[in-house]
Amino acid sequence: MAESHHIIVNLSVSADEYLKLYSGAAQSVRATSIDGRTIRFPANILQPYVTHTGVQGCFAIHFTADSRFDRIERLA
Repeated sequence: MAESHHIIVNLSVSADEYLKLYSGAAQSVRATSIDGRTIRFPANILQPYVTHTGVQGCFAIHFTADSRFDRIERLA
């Protein structure tokens, strides 16, 4: 099995902001990880976590050893 790397981010994306992402006005989300790194990832990976208030919480974004998106999981 390939080694996985992850970055942990706290996200607070309002429903209006996510709607702009979903409608194509923006295709990626830029966030700062808890260790200070900047990450950009496709907005569509958040879709399973969207509620009527948007997307809020702490997430681990996992990448393969060659830096390809693997999966996202909600931590809190």
